Amino acid sequence: MLTRKQHELLMYIHRHLNETGYSPSFEEMKEALDLKSKSGIHRLITALEERGFLVRRAHRARALEVVRMPEDLGPRRGAAPAAKEAAPPAAPTNVVPFRPTPAPSQDVIPLPLFGRIAAGIPIEAMRDTGNMVDVPAAMLGGGEHYALEVSGDSMIEAGILDGDTVIIRRDDVAENGAIVVALVDQNEVTLKRLWRKGGSVALEPANKSYETRIFGPDRVQVQGKLVGLLRQYH
Repeated sequence: MLTRKQHELLMYIHRHLNETGYSPSFEEMKEALDLKSKSGIHRLITALEERGFLVRRAHRARALEVVRMPEDLGPRRGAAPAAKEAAPPAAPTNVVPFRPTPAPSQDVIPLPLFGRIAAGIPIEAMRDTGNMVDVPAAMLGGGEHYALEVSGDSMIEAGILDGDTVIIRRDDVAENGAIVVALVDQNEVTLKRLWRKGGSVALEPANKSYETRIFGPDRVQVQGKLVGLLRQYH
């Protein structure tokens, strides 16, 4: 049996899929259910997955699929007819089997993916709050985190490649030598190693083909520090 909020979220996702062809964003779901945080949506989705109503495709944004509807509403549009009343309904073949809630070390947390950040020539990081990426909880410590997709090769000697997804803890200070997200002149964002000396700030690449850039202290603002990295192999 579903709770009222679980039922409400499942119906909203089902309607959104039928009307648009893709699942709603976490922000849209939060607003539709009048919840205060996206963590509540994450818990509801996990519960619906465990009960066999939803499937979430890993490492893809907006990839929720309704595979089962509550019995009192019948199957979803396009699904096979229900079995006779005397017999239990057949389990959908593409439903993830029920599993207990994973231990914290195996759990994942959805983080907002804020677009592409330059690891070469700086570009403006564009926020897209409709996209999320699942990150192992063990990778995250305290504080607020977000994800960025890397564009460029200026940090390859630090093991950061073009197309990687970096996990950033939001912060406005960083120690010398830390790899940071730096806002330059209020309109350029780049991923570099930070060094402060006297009255200047150096943003250092990890690729000998690129030069270190030097700025006055009022031109560079730290927006976060690198804490992890995700990579997909094709």
